[in-house]
Amino acid sequence: MDKINQEQAKKELRDEAEKVEEKDLDKVLTKREKIENKILSNETVDKYIGKVKTMFSLVKDYRNGSYRQIPWKSIAAITGALLYVLNPFDLIPDFIPVIGMLDDASVLALCLKMVNDDLENYLQWKSPSSELEMGEEPA
Repeated sequence: MDKINQEQAKKELRDEAEKVEEKDLDKVLTKREKIENKILSNETVDKYIGKVKTMFSLVKDYRNGSYRQIPWKSIAAITGALLYVLNPFDLIPDFIPVIGMLDDASVLALCLKMVNDDLENYLQWKSPSSELEMGEEPA
């Protein structure tokens, strides 16, 4: 089976983001530990853990109303990507050895590319006086 291509990842992310509603922000925040553990347990996606922690922090601050300087489409993409990782029966089912997490990695990478500026702006807002880098968890 070939690696998931950019167009497939884009379609999966778009489909997930289009389904996201406000209630899904609570869902993703409730499942944070499970999502992070799944990411940490696989070397295909564990390199994204720092950025994923920043994404969770952003969703939390958006949900509680303390940070709203971000378009809804970015929040929806982040939430959709995180929920996609949680789904064991996505484009390439996660139980397939070796390749099962390739689609998760592709969707996460695409999402991070799409929302990179939003994440950078959030980090500047979150910690304007620190040298916090993308991928480190904000305080």
